[in-house]
Amino acid sequence: MSASIKEYRSFLADNRRKSDHTVRAYITTAQRFTDFLTNHNGKPCDIKTLGSLKSADIRSYLAMRRGEGLTNRSTARELSAIKSYLRFMLGEDAALPNMRAPKIAQSVPRPLSPDDAINLADDIAQSATKDWTGARDWAVLLMLYGCGLRISEATGLKGDILPLGESIRVTGKRDKTRIIPIIEPVKIAIENYIELCPYSVDRDAPLFRGSRGGALSPALIRRAVQGARKRLGLPDNATPHALRHSFATHLLAGGADLRSLQELLGHASLSSTQIYTAVDTAMLLDEYENAHPRAG
Repeated sequence: MSASIKEYRSFLADNRRKSDHTVRAYITTAQRFTDFLTNHNGKPCDIKTLGSLKSADIRSYLAMRRGEGLTNRSTARELSAIKSYLRFMLGEDAALPNMRAPKIAQSVPRPLSPDDAINLADDIAQSATKDWTGARDWAVLLMLYGCGLRISEATGLKGDILPLGESIRVTGKRDKTRIIPIIEPVKIAIENYIELCPYSVDRDAPLFRGSRGGALSPALIRRAVQGARKRLGLPDNATPHALRHSFATHLLAGGADLRSLQELLGHASLSSTQIYTAVDTAMLLDEYENAHPRAG
């Protein structure tokens, strides 16, 4: 099956244009699933094995994975990956075993306060060993909070967004592009970074550079945020993605409508954006509990 999994990898990356993270996750699941079937049936897994699968076979696999600590959300993703692999191997119209994903409790994103968001970015910038990397980190984090970008979208920007105008074009998930307004503090932060950066920023080159001149790794920003939240005593939910949540929540609290917010965030469906109405309500209830003399 190793050859088919290599073909599946190419299919996911080239035909379906899945992210590197998704490709790795789907390939890992396909390999783990075929290994399980080999042990489960006592013989090598082949196309005939996949074509004769029963619901009980998949349930046995998922039970094994649940025993390894998989949550409902991770189990649902694993089942989705298995179905994707089976459709690739057996054809899109193949009759697959009827399996329902476990129910997933809808989690509400936990945004940071405006002060915490800015303090987090400021702490990271001030802790940098070089002026230009401090300016870089400040600019990146301001783009997450001030523009609502995903960390991969910010670090994936190229020099072709320069010179900065009132907006930039961003390519997000599924290669979907959207126009994002650039507020003045973000614009100033980027221009300050460009002025200090020791590397020339050409149109096709990464906008944000690592210390050796290559593209800035999202992992570096995540580690920097982890260190800053410990120094500032912020909770574990203070992550780069929480800055994007904060952007959405604070805009909604300020009167932004859901459709506009959906466009700014690059969500494929409005239902993904509607979760922020729950966040806004939760924040209102927190304020009530903390401030009302009769609360509690």
